[in-house]
Amino acid sequence: MPKMKTHKAASKRFVIKKSKKHGTIVLKRTDGQDHFNSRESGNTKRNKRRDNSASNPLKRTVIKLLPNL
Repeated sequence: MPKMKTHKAASKRFVIKKSKKHGTIVLKRTDGQDHFNSRESGNTKRNKRRDNSASNPLKRTVIKLLPNL
């Protein structure tokens, strides 16, 4: 059986953290950070600096894409 490969696009966008209390936590970068940020309000800019946690269906998909992390 060959090794399972890591999905490189997913590895750049998501971080998997393991914790004893909550099991697996998947963090994703907030969308829309690349350009056109000067028109955003201050609250929106500040909120974009934080990472978001992924929903449960997305979490399952990401864990399948990143088997070795």
